[in-house]
Amino acid sequence: MKNFRLKWVKAGKPHISVVAYDMPSAERRKQKLEEPDQGVTDVEIVSVKLGEDL
Repeated sequence: MKNFRLKWVKAGKPHISVVAYDMPSAERRKQKLEEPDQGVTDVEIVSVKLGEDL
């Protein structure tokens, strides 16, 4: 199974998800982060190996 993490920018500060997601879950999380009231930009889904840090 492939694992994915999310990267995004909020208030000029880069963030990376702590947990790994499967693709459908990563896409749902990305949609949530991209909601206008979240104040988040540059949301990206990144493929990772289990246990890998970005």
